[in-house]
Amino acid sequence: MTFWEVVAVALAGGAAGFINAVAGSGTLVTFPTLLAFGVAPVTANVSNNIGLVPGSVSGAIGWRRELAGQRARTLRLASASLLGGVVGAVLLLVLPEDAFSAIVPALIGLGVVLVALQPWINRRVAAAAHGDEPPADRWWLWPGTSLTGVYGGYFGAAQGVILMAVLGLGTHDTVHRNNALKNVLSGIVNGVAAVVFIGVIALGWTDAEIDWLIVALIAAGSIVGAQLGSRVGRRMPAALLRAFIVVVGVTALLVFLLG
Repeated sequence: MTFWEVVAVALAGGAAGFINAVAGSGTLVTFPTLLAFGVAPVTANVSNNIGLVPGSVSGAIGWRRELAGQRARTLRLASASLLGGVVGAVLLLVLPEDAFSAIVPALIGLGVVLVALQPWINRRVAAAAHGDEPPADRWWLWPGTSLTGVYGGYFGAAQGVILMAVLGLGTHDTVHRNNALKNVLSGIVNGVAAVVFIGVIALGWTDAEIDWLIVALIAAGSIVGAQLGSRVGRRMPAALLRAFIVVVGVTALLVFLLG
């Protein structure tokens, strides 16, 4: 890898960390960059996933204030993300690379629509609720988070957009608090998937490889980018943050449809 390729991968990692901390879909920056430099698709996917884990941790730390009061919910949904991430990582290693090519655009499109309509839907739910207590988390929140984890462990592009839709409709909380929780859950998915990748490859159960230089470059960039992204995102008005997530989701959808 040349000097300028090293610089480009590190900058792509920074951009991905920023986007992931604010909305999600940072993989749409790093993954095409790696492919453009001739990295094999599976190696690029696995190395990218591992490299973005530190950025996910950095983003969660940056949003820590918005996590206040969400301890029980976070612990409950963490198990869903953990399970889903393991399943998704295993699927990546055993299924053909294009196995999810048909469903990915549909999932992204649905996520974008649900994020955009979240305020209206939540108002309808709150109006139908009885009593002064805020509506409880929806019963399908855990399985929905787990399924999102499966998708995230398999590929991860627009995982944040889809997860924001699930959390927005399932928790009836603010977009900023949901975004903080999204960073934690996405980090769990990426982290457990990384452990599966490293373990399976170390045992020789797959022909996939890890490029540790790429991992280091993306990790360094994503840590810095996530800190910047969390600072910017926390200061965005709710409507602007939601609009940014929708724009990122639409961009991701166009990339998949036109790529």
